[in-house]
Amino acid sequence: MDERLLGILLDSFPKILLPGLAVTIPLTVLAFSLAMAIAVAAALAQFARVPVLTQLCRFYIWVFRGTPLLVQLFVVFFGLPRVGVTIEPFPAAVLVFSLNEGAYCAEIVRAALEAVPAGQLEAGYCAGMSYLQTMRRIILPQAMRTAFPSLSNSLIAMVKDTSLASNITVTEMFTATRTIVAATWEPLALYIEVGLIYLLFSTVLTWLQGVGERRLSAYQGQGG
Repeated sequence: MDERLLGILLDSFPKILLPGLAVTIPLTVLAFSLAMAIAVAAALAQFARVPVLTQLCRFYIWVFRGTPLLVQLFVVFFGLPRVGVTIEPFPAAVLVFSLNEGAYCAEIVRAALEAVPAGQLEAGYCAGMSYLQTMRRIILPQAMRTAFPSLSNSLIAMVKDTSLASNITVTEMFTATRTIVAATWEPLALYIEVGLIYLLFSTVLTWLQGVGERRLSAYQGQGG
């Protein structure tokens, strides 16, 4: 590696990492938090088998799982202004990522809810709990433990998917890298560098996932 290229990589590293810490990570945290709220609500509505709510949830999941994330970003950021609705790039990205991820996570949570033995719900009723109390104290905690690995994988995938936000002018890591590439004409080295930073973020999350799974296993082993 020549000195010029090494200098470019060393100089670009903080310029790529800082947008990752200031934009990519906050975007992921905000969007995934909203996605989880949407997912739990949609899964519970389907689990309760309320006809109208179930159909609405199925329609929402069908649309957002069946269309590309990039198309959804373009519809919200570039399309909605045509009907008088303008959303700034970062909020638009949060909105789209949360709706898209919420659709996938809703199916994960729904499957986890259905995996809880039916007798658990009856046990809650026998203990004098209402439906909502039984769901909150008995069913949902068990379901979330089952869903934890899959939800963690979805979070890791979202970190990488945030690179698509560069297409609607969100200044995250990939946007910063493209700007540096345009100035230096070193695409191979710089795109490998940003890929390694994404890999670093994903590795940290994978490690945290492992820690969480071990703690959940220990908790279950203690009869929690």
